[in-house]
Amino acid sequence: MSVDQITDAAGEGENATKEAVTTLAAGSYPVAPGYRLNVRSGPGTGYSVVRVLSEGARVQINCQTPGTRVSGPYGTSNIWDNIGSGQYVSDAYVRTGSDGYVAPRC
Repeated sequence: MSVDQITDAAGEGENATKEAVTTLAAGSYPVAPGYRLNVRSGPGTGYSVVRVLSEGARVQINCQTPGTRVSGPYGTSNIWDNIGSGQYVSDAYVRTGSDGYVAPRC
């Protein structure tokens, strides 16, 4: 293999990685700036906190379900976003660009 072929192979891998990151970013939504967001075990404030998302985090929404009404930087909402198995965040803290559902219902 020549040096040019090694460079080309590395370049293709880099482009594939960039494309994968771009695709992931397109399917994810940002958490409101300046907030560390509690991730709960169910769709409401009465459920336990399972982890905390750091400032600047992005989330992929698998599905959405109604739950406790919460007021946040993006309004007041009873929609909760499922971001993983047993992991929910209030949609009032996620910039989806909509006041309604943007993913299938859970």
